Amino acid sequence: MLKIVNKGARSDLPFSPAIVAGDMVFVSGQASVGREDGHIINGTFEEEMRRSIENMEAILLAEGLTLDHVINVRCYLARSEDVAEHNRIYAEYFSEPRPTRTTITGVLGTMLKYELDCVAYAPQRRQEAKRD
Repeated sequence: MLKIVNKGARSDLPFSPAIVAGDMVFVSGQASVGREDGHIINGTFEEEMRRSIENMEAILLAEGLTLDHVINVRCYLARSEDVAEHNRIYAEYFSEPRPTRTTITGVLGTMLKYELDCVAYAPQRRQEAKRD
C-alpha cells in the first residue's frame, strides 16, 4: 500500500510531506516553516530546530504515530558550532532507545539553520523492539 500524507505540515515546494509505504512512513525534510503555508520562520538555532522537529511530529501524528515510531533520522545543520546544542535538544524529543541517526554539518546555506527527515515504523514503537 502506498499513501500520500498531506496533513500536519505542508509546503508549497514540489514534494509530499510524507509517504506511507506498507509499514514504513517516510517523512520529507522538515525545517522551521509555517505548517499551513511553508513560509520560512527564522529564529535562533534552538527555535528553528524545535519548530522543525514539531513539524515532523505533526505529520506523524496525522498518521496516528509519535516520535517513538521513528527508527531513523537524518539531521542537517548549517553550522558545526551548533552540534552540542543539537545533541542536547535532540535528546529531549527522542527517548531511549534512540533512532539511528546521521548528522551532517556545513549544509543548508544561509536560509535555514536546521532541517531533518525521518523514517518511522508504524506497527511498533522503538521501545517495543527486541534487543540483542
